[in-house]
Amino acid sequence: MGMGSEHLDFTVGVVGAGSMGAAVASGLVRSGAMDASQVSVSNPSEGKLEPLAKMGVSTFQSNASMLQGDVQVVVLAVKPQILPAVVGEMGEALQGRLVISIAAGISLKALEGLMPSSRVVRAMPNLPVQALSGATAVCVGSSATEEDARRALGVFSCLGVAKLMREDQLDAEGAVVSCGPAYVALVADALTRRGVEAGLPAADVRQMVLSTMRGVAEQLLESGENPRAYMERVTSPGGTTAAGLRAMEPGLVDSLWVGVDAALRRTAELSGK
Repeated sequence: MGMGSEHLDFTVGVVGAGSMGAAVASGLVRSGAMDASQVSVSNPSEGKLEPLAKMGVSTFQSNASMLQGDVQVVVLAVKPQILPAVVGEMGEALQGRLVISIAAGISLKALEGLMPSSRVVRAMPNLPVQALSGATAVCVGSSATEEDARRALGVFSCLGVAKLMREDQLDAEGAVVSCGPAYVALVADALTRRGVEAGLPAADVRQMVLSTMRGVAEQLLESGENPRAYMERVTSPGGTTAAGLRAMEPGLVDSLWVGVDAALRRTAELSGK
């Protein structure tokens, strides 16, 4: 269940049923935020639409056909390189609608240039939205209203946590949060491998490490407790955890900071900044 699970009072049409498009469409229904009748999806390949159709979501192989129906909010879940062509094909059908783009690297200014008569929002979801436990940064365009922001946050809150940000904060959010799943998986892998080296069965220790990580995240999210305070609760003076943390923390913190800095540098290179 996503963090914000209140029932949403509008309709959504998702353009594209790739991994992210399918995650948004199915997540809206699986989380209880929307009835299947409120969600539509379009995709040229019928195979990708089948699992969504089985959930009761309305599916279309044509974007134009989908937009003829009752679609108040359009989510563009297509690859950045084809987004301009897809928007061009839809033309006037997007007029006056709220359009949310999840295409990485396409700015609000560029989106507003492509869709001058639509209200535009950018969203940056990460991969765990597929498990209804992801994180999404949302930033609103110049003509988007407070209601548009509420609706965009509503769509992504049911897939985990969604926060309103300025567009100039997206690079840092990307380097920390969008890349974050890989960093967390690296920690899980390193702990598992060390456990195996020490004689533990691989499958068992992996499952135990991952269950622990999920439990810590859930406790911290529910309590709002500072992670440092949580660490102190788990750590007895002079005990094994204290010894482990004392040895681990300096190198781990340095590595994480270096990693995020490298991701930020690469972001700047890719965007030509």
